[in-house]
Amino acid sequence: LGCYRSKTRTWIWSVVYLCFYGFMVQLKPGEPFITPYLLSTEKNFTSEQVTNEINPVLTYSYMVVLVPVFLLTDYLRYKPVLILQSLSHVSIWLFLLLGASLLEMQFMEFFYGITMAARVAYSSYIFSLVPATVYQRVASYSRTSVLMGVFTSSVLGQICVSLGGVSYRMLSAVSLGFVTFGLFLSFFLPWPKRSLFFNQARLEEERKEAAQSELAKMKPEENDGSVAAQGSNHKYPSWTNTVFVQMLKELKNVVKVPSLRLWSLWWVFNSTGYYLVLFYVHILWNKVYPATDNKHVYNGAVEAASTLLGAVTSFAAGYVKIRWNLWSELVIGLITAVQAGLLLLMGITDNIWVFLCILFLNNSFCVFLLSFQIASSLTKELCALVFGVNTFLGTVLKTIITIIVADKRGLALNVQSQFFVYFFYFTLLTVVYLGCSAFIITCHYRNQRAQEETTEVAIATELSPMTTAASEGTTAHNGTSIKT
Repeated sequence: LGCYRSKTRTWIWSVVYLCFYGFMVQLKPGEPFITPYLLSTEKNFTSEQVTNEINPVLTYSYMVVLVPVFLLTDYLRYKPVLILQSLSHVSIWLFLLLGASLLEMQFMEFFYGITMAARVAYSSYIFSLVPATVYQRVASYSRTSVLMGVFTSSVLGQICVSLGGVSYRMLSAVSLGFVTFGLFLSFFLPWPKRSLFFNQARLEEERKEAAQSELAKMKPEENDGSVAAQGSNHKYPSWTNTVFVQMLKELKNVVKVPSLRLWSLWWVFNSTGYYLVLFYVHILWNKVYPATDNKHVYNGAVEAASTLLGAVTSFAAGYVKIRWNLWSELVIGLITAVQAGLLLLMGITDNIWVFLCILFLNNSFCVFLLSFQIASSLTKELCALVFGVNTFLGTVLKTIITIIVADKRGLALNVQSQFFVYFFYFTLLTVVYLGCSAFIITCHYRNQRAQEETTEVAIATELSPMTTAASEGTTAHNGTSIKT
């Protein structure tokens, strides 16, 4: 009992520290103002440079480092990747604070891509610290700490800019101080003994060796031979039997499940559009409302409101009951159609308040769909692998679109033209989703009608002998016709 209480206290304090770390590393009050900073007189980059030469590097960096970071996160058991993420955060703000050339800003975006890829380390780290019975609860704690960190950071940044008159450079220095403290915290994170894929077998081997050692100490004379025999027969598991390889083999079964297939396709295609909009919306915002005074730049307030609205939307989605196997394509198609319309309005409006309302609605719809636990039937290992594969495919698609649309070696469209491209992209997705929905709903009701007709025929067949018998009995009773 004492050992159990000790282990419980250990993982509780580990979760508390991890949540505190998750909150602190989000304190970057200058982050909502990076684009205004680059476009301001302090940095003096043009809108074309930011749109076609600086921002695309983030997408390319994310694609290149995503798979190595995903694998190293599990193989190295999280902590080294979280330290790498904190080092990248420090690098970002050093480049923003001290850099002045286009190349230095591109390096800043490269390190930003590393921090995005390393987010998987924090989100999956929690599962290696706690028993399976409390996974859902502690995952909500860690997610809440991140959201609270983003909200607090955005509010703090807006207060500094609007009320304190703090310059973007000073705000970058404050952010550098916070992320440096986050780097310091990362060195004291507990180092788990297990992870989702690569370290399960290693942990089991250590447990077996410990058990054999204790047995040998208790009865050395009796167990010398047996332990030696077990040691000689000891075989490390083949790499083909590892959890990771087994999960790769199970991936082919995921595509056979309609709900999981739809969830994967939605994540690949819709998340691509969502992140493209997210990466370039601040540039369009500056075009719609080119504020000359920093006090009238409200990026932090909008970021804080979006985070709060996203949390409320995510909570509300838990109370919405949808018959997902029938109406999923229709729901996704209708929401995607609304998003397409919002992107069209975003590209043509010159009213900042209309623009911000559209931005809030677009973010809310994405969070709303993401909040449905479509993949809840999967194990946490397979769910993590499916999520990783979907994210990689989405990143590849995002990279292709960026090269064609945004990069200076492609079409190098201005930001307003890009949003018209995103409008057509979401319109195409809408047509596909609604077409699939019409087909699925038609097949469903056709099969339902066929089953009802089959049931009616079966019932009529069962009742027919009883009706005949009753008719014969009545005839005999009346004496008008008696069969012999």
